[in-house]
Amino acid sequence: MKALTLHAPGEVRFEEVAEPGPCEPGDALVRVEQSALCGSDLHVYHGREQGLDPKTTLGHEFLGEVIAVGSAVERHEPGDLVVSPFSTSCGACPPCAGGLTARCERGQLFGWVQNGHGLQGAQAELVRVPLADTTLVAVPAGLPHEQVLLCGDILSTGLFCAEAGDVGKGSVAAVIGCGPVGLMAIVGARELQAARVFAVDSVPERLALARRFGAETIDRAEEEPRQRLLEETGGRGVDCALEAVGTPAALELAFSLLRPGGTLSAAGVHTAPRIAFSPTAAYDRNLTFRTGRCPARRLMERALSIVARGEVPLGDVVSHRLALEEGPRAYELFDRRLEGCTKVLFLP
Repeated sequence: MKALTLHAPGEVRFEEVAEPGPCEPGDALVRVEQSALCGSDLHVYHGREQGLDPKTTLGHEFLGEVIAVGSAVERHEPGDLVVSPFSTSCGACPPCAGGLTARCERGQLFGWVQNGHGLQGAQAELVRVPLADTTLVAVPAGLPHEQVLLCGDILSTGLFCAEAGDVGKGSVAAVIGCGPVGLMAIVGARELQAARVFAVDSVPERLALARRFGAETIDRAEEEPRQRLLEETGGRGVDCALEAVGTPAALELAFSLLRPGGTLSAAGVHTAPRIAFSPTAAYDRNLTFRTGRCPARRLMERALSIVARGEVPLGDVVSHRLALEEGPRAYELFDRRLEGCTKVLFLP
């Protein structure tokens, strides 16, 4: 089969790889209808996250048709249309029982193979799904597939970021970064009944999307975000800062926008060796800081309910729909934000 593989930092290839197959009784084999390129794929693309074996198949967002199942699979059968979170989970271990499905004791990330062990990714024609019964979610009839695909990662991550940020009815939230996850954090904050959601970025196309998703926007190229938000909040600062970039500068900005006693939720994947603010600074602001991998499987049903209501144009986050063979170009477009690129879907 054909797949996108990473040979070295910056070197993605479209090439022939071995077909997967159900290897364990609990596995399913899925023919990929749609997969996506995620911002976290850029961490391995640039070599900021290391350890990935060369020639690993990339990608962890996908929707498709079950074509084979192992003998122990009970909830899915060939012909079912399913969507997957970006990591597998058993649903029974202590982390799963506590809602932290992303830290399942038996779980694996799609698209991460290290020292010969791990799980190949979904930017491919076929993908193997271990723990299929407790990982895969059936796609409800009648929902737009492109929007359902978002539930397995970025929409769930946006919800998690808002949840971890203590967004609630009447709160004022600021979202730092209007890439795909930041846009979904806006959706999450609105879902949790924030009174006002501000979105900070400097890319005009992303700010326009943020407004369509329900945010009041702040263009960093035109005004200073802290000063604007102090004015908007009577000098207090925001209740919740939702950081969706993954850089020290973004984290530092998020910290600066908070009122005393506020909550900073970092959905961005941070690879810097240190946090951008000191323990003393956090102490002096009575800051609550939360970060970590999204337990997407726990949040997927709620994400699907957002899709079903149809109140937000979620599909507008997708700027490019490309054949899998265009993958190397897609990584360049996404990385460099060329051609107004916000989110790429691959159609194998």
